[in-house]
Amino acid sequence: MVLSISLAVLLVIIVVMMIRKSGLKAGHAIVCALAGFFLASSSVAPTITSLTSSVAGMIGNIKF
Repeated sequence: MVLSISLAVLLVIIVVMMIRKSGLKAGHAIVCALAGFFLASSSVAPTITSLTSSVAGMIGNIKF
């Protein structure tokens, strides 16, 4: 659950930065958020969650 919360916070920060700096309009951000909520309740959600967890695990295993 910690990964989900930190990823959500990171995405919110990116959206806020895009609204302020890149000219992303608030309406576009709202549409993207709504699309995310509808996608989360679809049948594709488990696949996306699995993919995200796998990518996060691969990033976590990188040794510098």
